Amino acid sequence: MTPTAATTSALPSTPLRPRSLNHSPLPGPWAPGEGAGPASGAPALWLLRLPDGAPAPREEYEEVLDVRERARAASFVRDLHRDRYVAAHLALRRLLGAYLGVAPAAVELVREACPCCGAPHGRPAVAGAPLHFNLSHAGDLVLLAFADTPVGADVEEVQQASVVDSVGRSLHPREVAELEAVPRADRTTAFSRCWTRKEAYLKGTGTGLAERLSVTYVGCGPRPASPPGWALSDVEAGPGYTAAVALADGAPPAA
Repeated sequence: MTPTAATTSALPSTPLRPRSLNHSPLPGPWAPGEGAGPASGAPALWLLRLPDGAPAPREEYEEVLDVRERARAASFVRDLHRDRYVAAHLALRRLLGAYLGVAPAAVELVREACPCCGAPHGRPAVAGAPLHFNLSHAGDLVLLAFADTPVGADVEEVQQASVVDSVGRSLHPREVAELEAVPRADRTTAFSRCWTRKEAYLKGTGTGLAERLSVTYVGCGPRPASPPGWALSDVEAGPGYTAAVALADGAPPAA
């Protein structure tokens, strides 16, 4: 999808606070610059905390999810993973339906062309809609982002020290140096903060982990470093989690 409205080239330096899908009503129709909170041009962010109770009945989600989503749900070996996937995609469809003024089951999800190979496995999109979105889930949280321009979102549980030790040296050289300078007790949080920023950016561009972790610098410190053409912000996700969102600037594409 092509950007439809200009957005700010920078997001606030403080973490963005998402709306809670557990406690807030569904939104009204999307309007350019809908945004989140007082930050003009910021993406609209929603956080869903998955319930500990019974999962959505199969007959309910099979009426809403499309054939690919139902096949994906059926492929999970563990009930917990299937239930979390279903809850995340039901939430996505309910929000998209509310923003676009259609029934959740009527939302036609597609994939854009991959920027690396051109195959249709790039960013997720809604067919024919000018609204961009992204979804991420980890543990019992689901983060959803919506914007006028391409957007990426990621939420992760704070990683264990063993993950930091094995993956940390694969980051950008400046990030490796930053991690080594952080006290060991704080290193897992710094790494996880960097990881979610990097994932959000790579999901926003559509390249995903086809790009090496060492290529783009996003930083491990308290404030993210935004790559050219993108604005990065951390997102409040609660204890034990880190989250971030990446928003493409709204400059019109070259003729």
